[in-house]
Amino acid sequence: MHLLPALAGLICLSSAAILPRQSQTSPTTSTDQTSGSSSACNNSPDLCSKPYNQITHLGAHDSPFVRDATTDFSVSGNQFYNSTIQLNAGVRLLSAQIHKSNGNIHLCHSSCDLLDAGILSTWLMEIKRWMDNNPREVVTLLLVNSDDFNPSDINFHFTASNITEYVYTPASKSAAPATWPTLNDLITSNQRLLTFVASLAPANTPDSMAYLMDEFTFMFENPFENTKPSDFTCDPSRPSSVKGNTQLALSNNKMPLMNHFLYKESDFLNIQSPDVENITTTNSPNTTNVGMLGQAMQDCTQAYQRAPTFILVDFFDEGPAIQAVDAANGVTNPVGRKAVPARDHNKADGSLSSRTFAGVVELVKQVEMGMKPKKGEWIWAAGQWIGGGLNTVGGLSIG
Repeated sequence: MHLLPALAGLICLSSAAILPRQSQTSPTTSTDQTSGSSSACNNSPDLCSKPYNQITHLGAHDSPFVRDATTDFSVSGNQFYNSTIQLNAGVRLLSAQIHKSNGNIHLCHSSCDLLDAGILSTWLMEIKRWMDNNPREVVTLLLVNSDDFNPSDINFHFTASNITEYVYTPASKSAAPATWPTLNDLITSNQRLLTFVASLAPANTPDSMAYLMDEFTFMFENPFENTKPSDFTCDPSRPSSVKGNTQLALSNNKMPLMNHFLYKESDFLNIQSPDVENITTTNSPNTTNVGMLGQAMQDCTQAYQRAPTFILVDFFDEGPAIQAVDAANGVTNPVGRKAVPARDHNKADGSLSSRTFAGVVELVKQVEMGMKPKKGEWIWAAGQWIGGGLNTVGGLSIG
C-alpha cells in the first residue's frame, strides 16, 4: 500500500481552503522604470561600487514552492508568488531543494509526493529568461542538495538550461575570499549568477564546474527551525565547524546568511508548516518588537559588526521584507522593481485548521477515539514522511 502519496493527497486537499490576505507592497517599489537602467545595479545606482559580500540580498526561502492556484494553495508552499515575480519585485537570492525523482533532479518540498515543482533545468530556464531581460542584475541561487547529487548531475541541468553563460567562478573552491567583486564588476564581466550548493565537497568538484560553490565554504547560517519569535538568534549554527563561534566564522571570511522565518507546529505529531498567520509581524521592517525582521537584522548587524549578506524569508512580499533590506543597503529610491500582482484567492472558506494539516490532525483524533483502527497506518505514514523516519527532535518539518 502506497501511504505517502495518499497522505500527500490528503494534505493538498486540506490546503485548498486557504484564503490568503491581500499583499502589502513596499512604498519604495518603483514601477515606472526598467531594471535595465544603465546606471543601476540590483535596482540601485548606489550598489554598483559595493562588493557582493557587502550588500544585503533579500532571499526567497524555498522560492519555487508556491501557495497559489497552481498548487491548490498547498500548505507546503513558502511563497505566494513564483520566482519570476519574486525577481521582478527585488528578491535576489532564490533557494530551492533538489531531490531525485524518476531518475531526474526535481524541485521537491521535503518529498516529491508532497510538492513537486518540476525539473531543475526548467526552473533554471525561467531564471535565465529573466536574466536575459535584466542585464544589470546579479542573482544568487542556493540549492539544498537533499539527495547528495554530484557536481556532474547538477551541472547537466545548468548546461541544459544555457544559464552557464552567466555563472561566476571563484578563484578558490576551498577558501572564501576576503574581497568579492563589486556588482558592477560582475555585471561588466557578465558573471551575474552566483550558485551555492548545500553541500558539495570542493575536492570532488571538477575545476570546470567550480561555479557550483559549496555553501558552507563560503557562508554560515543561524538556526532555521524556529517556532516562536524569541527563538531567533544570530549565533552560527551551520557549518558545524563554526557553530556558536561568530568570530571564527567571520575570520574565515564566511558570509552571514540570516534565516528569518517561523514554523507552526500542529497539536499532533509535531508536524511543522510555514507560519503564515504571523508573517506580517515576522517580516516587518520595524524594530519595535522581538521577532520582527527589522529588529533581528539590527541584532545580527551588531553581532557581526556588519549587516548580514543574505536574508532568507517566507512569503517575501509580506512585511514588506524588502524595506528592511533597503534600509540595510542605504537604498531610498530603488529603480526597476515591479509591484506584485493581485494574489490568487480561493473561494473556499479560509480557516486556521486548513493551514495546520487539518486532514492529518482529524485522522489522528479519529484513531485516538478508536474509530477504524486501520487508520493507524496513516499515523505511521506521517511519522515516516521525511528522511524515512520520525523527527524526534523537532517533529515533522515542512519547510
